[in-house]
Amino acid sequence: MLPASRAAISIDDRAFLFSDGVYEVASIFGGHLFDWSLHLERLSRSLGTLAIPAPMSDAALTVSARRLIAANRVSDGMLYLQVTRGAARREHAFPVGAKAGLVMTVRPFDYRGRPVQQRSGVAAISAGDERWARRDVKSVSLLPNVLAKQAAKEAGAYEAILIDRDGTVTEGASTTVWMVGADGAATTRPLSNAVLPGSKRRRLLELFGQSGLPVREATFTLDDLRAAKEIFLTSTSSPVMPVVTLDGAPVGEARPGPVALRACDLMWAEIERQTGWRA
Repeated sequence: MLPASRAAISIDDRAFLFSDGVYEVASIFGGHLFDWSLHLERLSRSLGTLAIPAPMSDAALTVSARRLIAANRVSDGMLYLQVTRGAARREHAFPVGAKAGLVMTVRPFDYRGRPVQQRSGVAAISAGDERWARRDVKSVSLLPNVLAKQAAKEAGAYEAILIDRDGTVTEGASTTVWMVGADGAATTRPLSNAVLPGSKRRRLLELFGQSGLPVREATFTLDDLRAAKEIFLTSTSSPVMPVVTLDGAPVGEARPGPVALRACDLMWAEIERQTGWRA
């Protein structure tokens, strides 16, 4: 465990040279990790897909994460975890005998403003999805996401919603996208290589199901999104975030709708159940 000012990685680390690594970002509420088991599960899947050996067991990662949170005295924050294939002489093929690299950092993050932001909603733009074909892997290779996020920022928007070559919506640059159509059901895209299996996506599907609210997994297009009654996003930094304008046009009544607001309530209640933190 080192101060950020003293931490360093090798210039031969393959994440630095090839983006040969994966990562997770987990939220911390009141000093407790939220949905940590879901992040560990996805990390294991990403590592297995890329044949990167796990640097330590899930139990050891959990102990390390908790010690890091305690050492930094972080109450509300974000934990960033990155695993790389390790450091080796630059060559595209996997190095023999390289030891997986692990970086874990904790930083404060203020969630207290999120409920206010949820009540007003945010703006989004649409953008072409220029990422690679294995978006289900949480790879550190994020340049297309960075460019889409920058386009959103320059447009004064919170998020860029990505559109695949076939015209279907995939996800946001750093979020899962949901829509509510005329039938009132919350809809998000089914899991495949085209989208990341978001931890908040999974949690909200469960919460909707437990509450008896209509929900489904189905593909939808940009035109469907433009005609939607509601749009909202899920992510670690913003558990649920209603979208009130898309490409400058109003979504529904241009205010957070009942399904999105119900999703907000369900997620905050789950956060409180797991961590004791109250919005």
